[in-house]
Amino acid sequence: MPCDIFCNVVDNYGDIGVAWRLARQLAGEHEIQVRLWLDDLATLQRIWPATDIDRPIQQISGIEVRRWVEPFPETSPAPLVIEAFGCALPERYLAAMARREPRPLWLNLEYLSAEAWVKGCHGLPSPHPRLPLTAYFYYPGFEPETGGLIRETGLMAQRKAYQADPNQQTLFRQSIRLAPPPSDTLSVSLFAYDHPGVPELLTAWSAGTAKVRCLLPEGVARDGVARFAGGSVVPGQTLRRGNLELCSLPFLDQLAYDRLLWSCDLNLVRGEDSFVRAQWAALPLIWNIYAQPDHAHWPKLQAFLDLYCHGLSPEATAAYRAFTEAWNRGQGLTAAWPALLPHRAELARHARAWADHLADMPDLARKLMHFCKEKL
Repeated sequence: MPCDIFCNVVDNYGDIGVAWRLARQLAGEHEIQVRLWLDDLATLQRIWPATDIDRPIQQISGIEVRRWVEPFPETSPAPLVIEAFGCALPERYLAAMARREPRPLWLNLEYLSAEAWVKGCHGLPSPHPRLPLTAYFYYPGFEPETGGLIRETGLMAQRKAYQADPNQQTLFRQSIRLAPPPSDTLSVSLFAYDHPGVPELLTAWSAGTAKVRCLLPEGVARDGVARFAGGSVVPGQTLRRGNLELCSLPFLDQLAYDRLLWSCDLNLVRGEDSFVRAQWAALPLIWNIYAQPDHAHWPKLQAFLDLYCHGLSPEATAAYRAFTEAWNRGQGLTAAWPALLPHRAELARHARAWADHLADMPDLARKLMHFCKEKL
């Protein structure tokens, strides 16, 4: 069954990261003929280097990738249309959908949320105000009543094999020119939005009693790192200050970033794509949620914490929530970091149990195909 996926690249690598993973899984595991419409091929090239930014139409990993331009060309719509994150389909394409018989199944792939209302809204229809078309809200989520999470078949087995194989880990470190981690040092990946908490956390690590090796993939948090370091930190550079070793890494594509997450003791992630991938890493994670006006993101963060902390001891829950909230406020990390450290072992056990719990549910692509079969 042919499928058109539309994606505007808005939040750096989050929107395209999710759309590309979904496109790859639909094509590779469900034999769907995917046509992916993007307005920014350069960003796709960063996470998937086989992309040619000069070719408006190309085949990549079994997916037809097309540059989304205006005016939009005359195109025959696919039977399945996925509008990623409310990107607004082109008017010419919508008109073609309305003329098609039978009408395409139109899914609006929404942002991930753990909020309770998601279960009630998942799958609801939304008639178009002018055209004889209906979109269906498709909400990813953490519970069976939602659309699930993106998880490729075999991902968990790949991750377990990597984490049990020192040779694979050595080869990965060599590929990014990273020395082996010291045995007495906590390895942390840091991928975050730029906010005042970045220099404060780095200061807490440098002044703390625990040795920390911070692996910093290229991203906007470099501005906060520069404020801490007193100047820009370039890829390949290592900065040592107190008990902190800060390793600035080159940009990592999707496959390499997964392995980075699998290699650390703690992963600080942001947005949606890296947030989900950190959960599949089965290691402790801290989520930097995208800040919205009037603190509209705060209930969304609290809803996830309510789900994720289920099963943790009261002491670990309090420390974990306090650190996560301090990280997202951008202040209070000097006290929150040492309070979190005593709970590392429990958080590690909990992260493995959480990943296994999520993996017991069908993944997003499988649930999406089931939804399509019901509607078609």
